[in-house]
Amino acid sequence: MMESRNEAQDFVGCDLCQQPVSFFCRRCGINLCDPCVTIHLRVKSTNVHEIVDFASKDDYDTCHCDSHPKNDCSAYCKTCDAPICILCVSIKHKSHEMAELSDKIEELLKVIAKENDRLQTSKHELEKILGHTTKLLSSISSIYKQRKDEVTARGEEWHKQIEETVKKLHQELDDMQKEHETVLQKQKKQFEEMIGKVDEMNGKTIRLKKSKNVKEMQTFVPVIQNRKILNEFSQHSFPSFYECKIDPNYLQSYFGYVEKMQENKTSLLENEFKERELSGRRMLDVPTVTSVIDTGFPADEYNNRLYDMAVTDDNKVWMGGESGELKLFDLQEHFHHTVSTTCLGMFLCMYNKQVVYSDQPNTAVRMISDTDTVVTMFTTGDWKPYGVTSTASGDLLVCLRKDDQSKVVRYSSTGTVLQEIQYDSQCQPLYKQVLYITENVNGDIIVTDLKKNVVIAVDRLGIFRYSYSGKDSKFFACSVATDSVGHVIVTDFQGNKIHILDRDGRFLRYIIPEGGIKDPRGVCILGHGEMMVGESKTGIAKRIKYLEE
Repeated sequence: MMESRNEAQDFVGCDLCQQPVSFFCRRCGINLCDPCVTIHLRVKSTNVHEIVDFASKDDYDTCHCDSHPKNDCSAYCKTCDAPICILCVSIKHKSHEMAELSDKIEELLKVIAKENDRLQTSKHELEKILGHTTKLLSSISSIYKQRKDEVTARGEEWHKQIEETVKKLHQELDDMQKEHETVLQKQKKQFEEMIGKVDEMNGKTIRLKKSKNVKEMQTFVPVIQNRKILNEFSQHSFPSFYECKIDPNYLQSYFGYVEKMQENKTSLLENEFKERELSGRRMLDVPTVTSVIDTGFPADEYNNRLYDMAVTDDNKVWMGGESGELKLFDLQEHFHHTVSTTCLGMFLCMYNKQVVYSDQPNTAVRMISDTDTVVTMFTTGDWKPYGVTSTASGDLLVCLRKDDQSKVVRYSSTGTVLQEIQYDSQCQPLYKQVLYITENVNGDIIVTDLKKNVVIAVDRLGIFRYSYSGKDSKFFACSVATDSVGHVIVTDFQGNKIHILDRDGRFLRYIIPEGGIKDPRGVCILGHGEMMVGESKTGIAKRIKYLEE
C-alpha cells in the first residue's frame, strides 16, 4: 500500500491528455505522452519544437536567439552584452566585438559559484543564530523566573532594611522621649522652686508693709534685688514626621547606592579614626604663604583669570582658567605641561588619578587620560554641569542646573545615576544655583549656592545638616574644600578672606595670610596643613600653611 501511494505521488501526466508522460518539448515547456507527440509537432509555433525523453529533459539546456528564436545561441556579443546565433554574427552584429559563448558561460558560472559560496556561508551563520535563538527560547522561561526571584529577594532585603530603619527610629524616639522627659522634669522642678521663692518674697513683702523694722527692710532689699527674674528659657519642641512621595526609580538607585555605602563602611570607619587622631592639630595664629605660582592665564572682560584647581597624588596641581587649557604645575612653582580643551577650566577635581572637568557647553563630564587625550565619561542631558568632586566611595558628585532648578547628582564612573539630592524633608528645593561642591570626611556633601550666597551641607543620604551665610554682609561664598580633619574651607570672593568652619558648620576663624589674599576663588587642600588658593583676577595661586605639624 505504501509503495502504491509513493507511485501516485510521483506520477506525472501528459499536459494534453493526462496519460503517463514519456516526452518533453523544451521549446514549449510541456509534458507529452506517446500519442500526443505527433499531435504537438503539427502545432505551428514561432519556435522549432525540440522533443526529448522526459527523463533527460534537464540534462541539456540552451538559450535561443532573441532575433532568430529557431536558432540556438552560439556566440556572445561583448558590445551588446548579449548571446547571439550564427546569423546575428554575420548580419546585425557584424562589426561588434565577439567572444566565445563558452567563455562567457565560464565567467558567469564563476560569479554564480562565488555568490553561492557566500550564501552557503551566510546559511551556516543563520543556522548558528537559529540554534542560539532556539536555545534562548527553550531557556527564556527559567531566565525570567530567575530574574523575578532576584527581584523578590532584593525586595525582601529592602523590606528588611526598612524594618531595621523603622526599628532604629523607634529606638531613637524612645531615647529622645526619655531624655525629653528628664529635661522637662528638671525644668518643672526648677520652675516650682522659683515660684516658691517668688511666693516667699511676696509674703515677706506683704509682712514688711505692716512693719517699721528698718533694719530688716535694709537687709531684705539686696535679697529681693538679686532675685533674678526669668527673661528666657529653653523651649523643647517635639519631633515631627514629614512625608514625601517616593520615586520608584530613585528608590531603586538609592538602595543600590546604600549597598555600595555598606561595601565602603570599613574605609569610612578608617577615615573616622584618622580624623580623630588628627583633630588635635592647632591652626597657626598667622597663616603663612610658602610659595606663589603665576598661572599665566589671560584675563576676560571682567579681569577674571584663574578659576579652579585640583591636586594630584604626587603633589602637582592642575589649574583651570580663562582659556581652553588645563595647566599642570608642581609645588616648586615649575610648569609641566598643558592640555587643550573646548571649554573654560572652571570646575575641576581628581578622580582615579586623572583630572576631571565639567564641560558646560556640551553638558558633559570629561577626563584627561594618561596620553593627554580628552575622554567623555558621561553626559548630563539637558542639565548643565558645574562643580564636580570625587567621593570616598569611588563615585562622582556633580552640581547640575536647568532653568531655575538645581540639584546634586551622584554618578558612577560610567554615568549611572546613583543618587539625586534636590529637596529637603518638607519637599522644598534645597538649592537655587549650585556652584562648587566637596565631600567631607564624615560623608557630608557641601555645596556653595551662588543665588542664596550660602554654604549648604547635607549628610550622605541627602538630609539637610546646616547652612552658613558668613559673618558680615560682604560674604560671597565661592569655592569650597575640606581637609583631613573635617574643616570646611570656603573662599570669600568679595571679603578677600577664607572662612574655616568645623564639620558642623560652626565658624572657627578667618584665614588671611601675610600680604593678604585678593579675590580668592579656587581652593584645594595639599596636606601637611597647607592649602592652595587662587586669586581669580591676578591669576596667582598661593600656597598657604594654616595648620601646625
